Amino acid sequence: MHFFWGSFDLAVTRFSGRPAPPPPSNPMIPDAVNREAYSHEVSSCGFWPGNGGFGQAAFYCYAYPQPAGFGEAKVGPGAASYAKDLGEFILPYEAVRQSASPSDTLLEFLQSTYAAAADLAKWDRAALER
Repeated sequence: MHFFWGSFDLAVTRFSGRPAPPPPSNPMIPDAVNREAYSHEVSSCGFWPGNGGFGQAAFYCYAYPQPAGFGEAKVGPGAASYAKDLGEFILPYEAVRQSASPSDTLLEFLQSTYAAAADLAKWDRAALER
């Protein structure tokens, strides 16, 4: 787990163990930090308290490098969607807060987005998830 102080989000990242191509420059992150953070394939999920380019509190998930078909993957719950402009899946906090079972709703989002990233990128999930 990690806390991104620059955008005030809390995240957990899973790694495939395989190297990733160098990431594109990001004006919000020093190049040395960006290269180290994305030196290996990742699936990262987290929570924004109201920033991150979405404008409201939300949970998110992205993959780097993004595997083909990731943005079209079927993920749950129904309130989750892929934000093309952000390049990641978003689940509004309000949808979780108002659900009959917030923990189940959030877990569905976290598990389904990770599965989409890992399966589409052909990660060895049996070895990674033991």
